Formats: sequence, C-alpha cells, structure tokens
Amino acid sequence: MDRVLPEAAHAPINAAIDFVYSYGPAAEKTVVLVPAFVSNYVESLAEATGFDSETINYTLGLFACYPLGIIMNMLPYGKIKHVFSFLLGAFLLQFTIGKQWIHQMITSLICYAMFVILPPKLSKTVVPIFLMTYVTLGHLHRMYINYLGYDLDFTGPQMVITIKVYAMAYNLYDGHLLSHGKEDRAAKKCAPWAIDKVPGIIEYLGYTFSFATILAGPAYEYKTYANACDGSLLYDSNGKPKGKIPSQIWPTLRALLVSIVTMGLFVVGTGKFPLLDPSDPQNATPVVLTEEFLARPWIRRYLYQWVALFFIRQKYYFAWKNAEGANNIWYAGFEGFDDEGKVKGWDAASNVRIVEFETAPNVKTLSAMWNMKTANWLSRYVYFRTGGSLVATYGLSAFWHGFYPGYYMFFLSVPILTFCERIGRKKLTPLFATSGSKWSPWGIVTMLSTSFVVEYMVAAFQLLSYDWAVANWKSHLFFGHILCVVFYFGVSNLPTPKKKEV
Repeated sequence: MDRVLPEAAHAPINAAIDFVYSYGPAAEKTVVLVPAFVSNYVESLAEATGFDSETINYTLGLFACYPLGIIMNMLPYGKIKHVFSFLLGAFLLQFTIGKQWIHQMITSLICYAMFVILPPKLSKTVVPIFLMTYVTLGHLHRMYINYLGYDLDFTGPQMVITIKVYAMAYNLYDGHLLSHGKEDRAAKKCAPWAIDKVPGIIEYLGYTFSFATILAGPAYEYKTYANACDGSLLYDSNGKPKGKIPSQIWPTLRALLVSIVTMGLFVVGTGKFPLLDPSDPQNATPVVLTEEFLARPWIRRYLYQWVALFFIRQKYYFAWKNAEGANNIWYAGFEGFDDEGKVKGWDAASNVRIVEFETAPNVKTLSAMWNMKTANWLSRYVYFRTGGSLVATYGLSAFWHGFYPGYYMFFLSVPILTFCERIGRKKLTPLFATSGSKWSPWGIVTMLSTSFVVEYMVAAFQLLSYDWAVANWKSHLFFGHILCVVFYFGVSNLPTPKKKEV
C-alpha cells in the first residue's frame, strides 16, 4: 500500500485506525459466550496438527453447525428458535473472530433502527449505502494493514450480513408497494420474498446471526428463514402438513459427504498444484509467474493453471456444501410443497451446483450455478433495479468482494464474454445447435470455449495484485480478451439466420 498511497495519507489513516482500535478493550469484554477452556483446546489442537488456530476455529465452527442444527430442529416453532439461532450464531462469531464479532452486532442494530424509523422508500436506499460503506471500510482496512495477506477477520461474515440486510431493505420496500397496489415491475418479480412489516428484533437478529449461515452463507431471503422457524414451511394455518414431509437425513448427509470430499481435494490438490508460492504467498512470485514455469510450453502452462484453479475452487465447495447440510438438518434448505402437495426440492440453502458449474455452456449458467444466493441478490436487487445493467451488477459484485485490482479486472472482463455469448446465440446457435442438449456437439463446443476463456480471466481474481494479474494475462498473450473482441466483431457481421417455420 505504500506504493499506492501518498505519504501524507498515512498519518490520518493511521490515526483513524488507532481511534477504532482504542475501543478494542471494550469490545473484548463482549466476548462472553466462549469458555476459556474451548480456546485453550483449539490452541493445543493447532499445535498438534500444524495448522494455524484461525483455520482450526473456522473449520470446527462450520462442523459445529451440524449438532446445532439437530438441536434447532428439535426446538418448538416460534421465538425460541430465533433466540437459539441468534445466540449460537453470536457464539460462532466469537469463537472464530473474537472481539471483531461486534461489527456484525453494530451493523445489524443500526440497520434495524433505520428500518423502524425510516419509510421503506428511503430505507431501501440508505440501508444498502450504509452496509456497502461499512464493508468497504472493512476491506480497505484489511488491505491497508496486510496487503495480499490472509487473516480470518470480520469481513467474511460482514459480507454475508450485507447481502441479508441489503435484500431485506428491498423486501420491505417491495412489500410496501405491493400492499398499496402500486405498479412496480421489479417488486412484482420479487413478490415471493416481499415483507409487509419490519420483523421483531428477536426474529431479525435470529436471521442476521443465524448460526447455519453466518460463517459461510448462504445468504438466503428472510422469508426462507422465517418460514422454517415458524412452521409455515411444512404446515398450514390449521397445523396440518402441506404434504408428505420428507426426511432430511439424505439431503443433509449428501451435502456433508460432498463437503468432506472437496475439503480433501483442496488440501491435496493445492499442495500439488499451487498457484501462489506456498512458502510465502503474500510476497513471493506466484508459481505461475516464475521464470522456470514460464519457460514451459504454453499448453502445459495453461493446463497447469486450469488444474490449479480447479483445486482452489474446492475450498468454496467445501464451505458452501457444509453450510447447505447444516441448513437441511432443520429444513431451512427445504423448498416446501407446491399447490398439489408435492415436494419442490432442497435448493433453498444450496449455494453451488458443482457439476452444472464445471460444465456450464455459457457465463449466464456459470454465474447462476456459483455462489447462487449471492447471484440471486445481485439479480433481484441490483440487476432488476438498474434496468438490467451488467456493468452495475458486475461492478457492485467486485465492490462487495473488496478492492484488490484482480477482482475488478475479472468482473469487468466478464461482460465482454457475455456480449460474445449473446451475439453467438443469435447468429451461430440456430445454425449449429441440433438439439437443446448441453451434451450435443454444439453444446460441448460452447462448454469448452466458456471454460477455456473463463479460466484465463478468473486467474486475476485469485492473484489479486494488478502486477501479478497483468503478468499472468501477458504470459498467455491476452488471448482471452483478444479472442472475445475478434469473435464479437467477426460474428456481428454475419447474417442473422431466419427463424425456422413451424
């Protein structure tokens, strides 16, 4: 950061950080839910395994959601579930990030006060601005004190709460519009998640701090959480089941088993195919940019990078699938019944569809299958509300992730590929698509071409640094961007096939 910021900027920034840090002792006193013997045990476990205590805390916190989910499922419907959800969510935060949990508490309470005081038309603007400002300051602080480094801090859970409460601001606004019969296209599209009044403080905190989502998401809608807690997901107003209630055992075990497998793949795979230098990922030249690596033939370098990125993705699969199972235990992941009493499915807490993502034939499918609840948030409360602006949607996504240049280089490159797909779908698909199957010859071509270009672009997201990202793209001769530009202008000049007559 010294190279980026002028010398004069450091003094006021350091003064502001010191001011915030001065409240550290007071925040420390709020960490009352974690017994001392638990912290001592984790320290001993970290020493015995060779892993740092942050990693142990986070991993244990994720797996602890399973026994907590069993208890949650056994509790009677109503406020007791909300109280349990809040207190155990607060416990997990204190267990994993210590006194920094206070950021989530402060954020939640301030936003709740805004919901109570401000009219929905105003709060749907003010609350998102406040949330994005808060998470922005968190990201900037993290970059300033530890550029390119990784420490488990409050920014991860803060990103989850940002999505939840940001969405709730629009849920309340949509509910207000719909209840007053006002015409609004976006509100109608999002009507299933609209809320007609501000939830009680216990229900609200139970949602924002929900133990099953606070560490790794998924940040699903408030109604999804509330319906699971009040019983309306499974029973009608007379207390009768809406359909044959399915067992949650297999949906839970399936997600848990997948999470364990992907955790193993991540540990083993990233050890054999590291993208960054394992000895010093923060400062040393990344493996894919070393002179020895760059001396290899291009195809070998690209395939290595493809495999390395594949194994990096496994850590996300682990966290999301683990959280999915923890939600399924108490039916928060259950989608409910249709009008005929048939089971809809178990995707309410699903945040990724691994096979569909890895074999996506286009960026639209790719985005929809990855970090699905974040994609829902961006679609419902950014894309719909900005007239379908891809730049606003991908830009805010990068903004939410943080401020490393690599994020913006990736997210602002993706629209280029999206434009290519749109023109290809219009000009080429009618000529070559023999069926609607993804596994048709044309489907396989689109699948491979999407993966080929996206894996080139997404390296910037993982490398973070501008210099490293540009050097990586340069080592591949910027082929992803060049191919997109050539494809777009080349295909644009082709005649549009006539629609086949039925």
